[in-house]
Amino acid sequence: MNVKNCAKCGKIFNYVTGKKICPGCRKNLEEQFVVVKTYIKENKDSSISEVAEECDVEVKDIKQWIREERLTFSKDSSIGIDCELCGKTIKTGRFCDSCKKTMTDDLKSAYKKPEKKIENPFAKKVSSSKMRFMGRK
Repeated sequence: MNVKNCAKCGKIFNYVTGKKICPGCRKNLEEQFVVVKTYIKENKDSSISEVAEECDVEVKDIKQWIREERLTFSKDSSIGIDCELCGKTIKTGRFCDSCKKTMTDDLKSAYKKPEKKIENPFAKKVSSSKMRFMGRK
């Protein structure tokens, strides 16, 4: 049994996976997520700090929801976070499109399938049973 203290309230709980918060705090966080999502729909021009202040949520939680792609913003929205590689402003996820493409290309080039050698059936096969000396045939 894996017992931990909740990172938010300090209660002891049986930790399984994910964030190290108890079921009560997890439920509260999900309720806050719904409030934030509703607020953003109604106030599209708000910044992350305004949303956090109005909804009584931490900015890091909002940024986490954006990174997890639970919150997505339109291109004309002022809300955005930085790409983890290049720092370009993005609306959801962890990486911008160009960094995703670069990583995909790098992975594809790192893993190349072995080429199959096609043997020519008409090529002369050299018998390896004969002893050979350099300079002699």
